[in-house]
Amino acid sequence: MSTRHCINARHINAQHLVTARIKGLFLILILTGFFLAGRPSVAQAQNWQALPPYNTLWPLWSPALSPVNSVTGLPTPIVTNLAKTTVLPSQPGLTWDPAWPNPWLLYNTPSGMLFYDPLYGINLWPPSYLIDSVSGAPVPISLPAGYAALAATSATWIQAQLPIANSTYLAAYPSYAPPSPFPFATALLALGVTTIPTVPALPPAASTLLGPAAILGTALI
Repeated sequence: MSTRHCINARHINAQHLVTARIKGLFLILILTGFFLAGRPSVAQAQNWQALPPYNTLWPLWSPALSPVNSVTGLPTPIVTNLAKTTVLPSQPGLTWDPAWPNPWLLYNTPSGMLFYDPLYGINLWPPSYLIDSVSGAPVPISLPAGYAALAATSATWIQAQLPIANSTYLAAYPSYAPPSPFPFATALLALGVTTIPTVPALPPAASTLLGPAAILGTALI
């Protein structure tokens, strides 16, 4: 074979090799695309979880109210529902109807949970619009698409409102607590006193309430 023919054959072989490599890379890109398309998309930040029976949102962004589960590695609410009789392991709790600009802060009492609203103060949970006026059954709210990724509550709001809410709760608590018998009732009865005075149950110590730093996760450990 002549030198010219050899050069042409080598050139053709090189072209075939380049073409084969391009096709191979193209095939790899296609397969990679199919693989990635079949995988779940990267999840957006999950800031909120809806809780029954009213479907209001609980903050997954608060380490005090949704500590990380050691098994799943995910933030998990400290309560599974927000019924009237739910007892909060830590208080205040926080829940939000996205139709409103700001959340409510939740507290325990012997009469059931209370909620704090900056405009209306302390009231028994839940707000009236979450209860059917005839049957008394819960009226769950409708949540917008993508509600779990809605922005967390403003730190400014938490820092401004939480101390006021805690103080309001401590001041209001006695009116929601059933009175306890006067400590010396037996002695008074022995003396012929038939009208026994009562004293309100004591509110929890202020030191047991979560502050802004604990709610926001900025407290020093």
